[in-house]
Amino acid sequence: MKHVCLAITLLTLFFAGAPEKFPADADLPASQLQPYGRYRITTDSHVELISSASHVGFKFNGSQCNVLAYITDTTGHNYLQYELDGKYIGRVKINGKLKKPFVIKASGKGTHSVWLYKATEAATGPIFIEKITGSGLKALKRADAPLIEFIGNSITCGAAADPSEVPCGTGAYHDQHNAYYAYGPRVARALHVNFMLSSVSGIGIYRNWNSDGPTMPQVYEKTDLQGWSDQLWKFETYSPKVVSIALGTNDFSAGDGKHERLPFDSAEFVSHYIKFVQLVKSKYPVTQIALLSSPMVHDQHNTMLQHCLTAVKQNIDAAFPTDKPIALYFFKPMTARGCTGHPNVEDHAILGEELVPFFKELVK
Repeated sequence: MKHVCLAITLLTLFFAGAPEKFPADADLPASQLQPYGRYRITTDSHVELISSASHVGFKFNGSQCNVLAYITDTTGHNYLQYELDGKYIGRVKINGKLKKPFVIKASGKGTHSVWLYKATEAATGPIFIEKITGSGLKALKRADAPLIEFIGNSITCGAAADPSEVPCGTGAYHDQHNAYYAYGPRVARALHVNFMLSSVSGIGIYRNWNSDGPTMPQVYEKTDLQGWSDQLWKFETYSPKVVSIALGTNDFSAGDGKHERLPFDSAEFVSHYIKFVQLVKSKYPVTQIALLSSPMVHDQHNTMLQHCLTAVKQNIDAAFPTDKPIALYFFKPMTARGCTGHPNVEDHAILGEELVPFFKELVK
């Protein structure tokens, strides 16, 4: 009987195959990662993710790996979000009081791919990646595909879009940020192209939602999109196929009711917008530029915004007759369902679906 049991056991092992074996856990230092979006490499070779949805990718073997990410604000918090094997999993809260790795678990055996995204915008502060620990680690590189840079405000950031964990009206402003599900990354994923977001909540072309500045033309050249910063972004890092500019919502805003707010000045808006497009063209001379209106600007303001953008296009096309003409897209008006009147995750899905045919033509 013992011999029969032994024979069955051996047959079972033979047909089942030997247990899956992987090399012992090791570290993948951040210096080997290939970040995408606005970022910096620190003096100790950590990756500093700065802009909304800036991201890094890697592979690992087995059932789990550990990611050591941290922030330097010991009294604050921030958020990463990630996809595993092409499926979005969720957000991870990075607490400033703690510096410990978080675990990414995979349900199946074999090799798994991970993409980590910064859920929040540059103004929230950077998130640092020090290392990943696991088996069979290898940095991933974005596919060789066209790049769209999305310039914009809080809508482009995916701000106030996701109250699934922290309800609207509670927590910090960035607790409802979800850059991964903003319209820009959605468009990029649908078209299988690369993307980066250069966006700041509350910002405008010639004035912000409750202040005169610094506006997007004043911060665009700064690495962290902050007016006080003295570090300039290296625009030669990327060569976008398309630069999408979606600004104007905050210029039309009535403000916060506390600071003096003059009536909207269309001449100022158009003048500053033209200069900003010229600035973008100086960074990317052969790039297709697209100007988007706003789904949050309605009625006569929407008509005025469209007229202003048309005037910008006419001026730029006349000034650069041999360049690609400026492309225009006017959103369908939307009643947003997110926090403080912003589009929520579902609204961004609608905006993304609306934009896909427009950008498909531009990246062909």
